Amino acid sequence: MSLPARVTTLVVAFVAVVAFAVFVAMHFIGGQPPTENYVPYASNGQVNVMLQTDPQNTVTNHPDWVSYFIQNPQTKQWVHTTYFEVPAKTRVNITILGYDGCTPLRNPVFGKVTGTIGGVEYINGKPTSLLNSWSGCNVQHTFTMPGLGINVPVASPTTVAENNNLCGSSPCTSGPHPVITFSFMTPAKGGTFRWQCIVPCGGGFVDGNGGPMSTPGYMGGQMEVAA
Repeated sequence: MSLPARVTTLVVAFVAVVAFAVFVAMHFIGGQPPTENYVPYASNGQVNVMLQTDPQNTVTNHPDWVSYFIQNPQTKQWVHTTYFEVPAKTRVNITILGYDGCTPLRNPVFGKVTGTIGGVEYINGKPTSLLNSWSGCNVQHTFTMPGLGINVPVASPTTVAENNNLCGSSPCTSGPHPVITFSFMTPAKGGTFRWQCIVPCGGGFVDGNGGPMSTPGYMGGQMEVAA
């Protein structure tokens, strides 16, 4: 093969690799989900943020992926996103409607509540500081934000009957689910804080860490703090 032909072949191969890398980046990393802005809805130093977890996601092209949804503070409609914005130096009151079924934590350390006001979460109104997912069917996901030291195990329906009768269409409006609430303070300075579910719930992927676990808008997101 002549030198020009070899150069052309290398250039074509390089372009193909770059195009593939761009496709992967846009498909798995790009296409940032919308951000639900709760800043205008803060009052008296507090703001309320509503989420839900679903065992599937029938509003996307990945209907078998587990997912979080966030409620739009103005319309009260559920939006497929895991990005939200809150004010700085504010008490954030999170409510999670846990529609998914139970999955044991791989590391029991993530069954301990950390970083919340009072060191507790409330499950159907009852304060809890620890959920042992190895002793029973009681955890489905986590809400873990390392930048603020927050970890909250998201409780699940606990009976076999409930876990066999989960919501089947997203966003969920009915079906067995606990109500999880907790609060924390945002820092005085603005910033971006990533949060993630720690339960490897990407079914069909190596070690359960692919798919919804590694794609923004499903099992991980970010909180923008506006100074």
